[in-house]
Amino acid sequence: MASKQNRSSKSSKRAASSKPYASTAGAVIHDCNGQPVVPIYGSEEVRAARPARMKRVAYERELRRLSIELTRMQEWVRHVGMKVVILFEGRDAAGKGGAIKRITAPMNPRYARVVALPVPTAREKTQWYFQRYVTHLPAAGEIVLFDRSWYNRAGVERVMGFCTDLEYQEFMRSCPEFERMLVRSGIRLIKYWFSVSDAEQEHRFRERIDDPTKRWKLSEMDLEARRRWVEYSKAKDEMFKYTDIKQSPWYVVNADVKRHARLNCMAHLLSLVPYEDLASERLELPERQPDTGYVRPPITDQSWVPEVYHGGCS
Repeated sequence: MASKQNRSSKSSKRAASSKPYASTAGAVIHDCNGQPVVPIYGSEEVRAARPARMKRVAYERELRRLSIELTRMQEWVRHVGMKVVILFEGRDAAGKGGAIKRITAPMNPRYARVVALPVPTAREKTQWYFQRYVTHLPAAGEIVLFDRSWYNRAGVERVMGFCTDLEYQEFMRSCPEFERMLVRSGIRLIKYWFSVSDAEQEHRFRERIDDPTKRWKLSEMDLEARRRWVEYSKAKDEMFKYTDIKQSPWYVVNADVKRHARLNCMAHLLSLVPYEDLASERLELPERQPDTGYVRPPITDQSWVPEVYHGGCS
């Protein structure tokens, strides 16, 4: 216990200077250049003067910096036994999966996991609606990221007619209370909605149609959802009306540019989870065990992977 306290005291001296730009500690949030953040809407002239997309070198630099902060955040979550749940919702091809990959890439997978549930089974359809999600909630020291969540009922199930009006209305009544219960139990619940424009979604859909490695991301359901764009918009607005509550508000990510969306989501997440940088003890690489006559078996006795790719490939 004493060692944990010592690590905490050492870390607090460095924590303040290393927090990301999107800090909510002060009244003003600053951007990557140290300037006050320009609102999403109402500053068209300032936005028009910027390049449409940040350069890759800047993106890679900030991705690296935020990734380091995420590892520190996870260590603190484990250290204090925090329980964190992050929901990722939004239209198809809004970039939820890409953001989740970047957030989890530097994390220890033993304590951070992604939940992307398939269509409910016949048995699950007879359960309390939230039951199959409850089993995936975190224990102390864990972070769980839901790639779509219980909000399927307010979105795809509502628009596609997969639930009855009564089931939908019951969800809208019970969901806020369910989330308040989670928060009261000690879970830090964070909800993101990735917002993508009509034109950008169409561009990404066409890209998936033409790219064999992305074709699996596009289903008949996605195409039908594209056709029902306005219905989904209405369903989202109604969902926000009932579930954008003080205890677990919705945070909307402008997702038209993937690089920006990923970094902004990561920086914002870091601003919502209070953490300190636990000063890790320096590790020393030990000397290798001395060779006391070990003879390696002939390499011809082993099955080697053919070197189809090598330094001579042009």
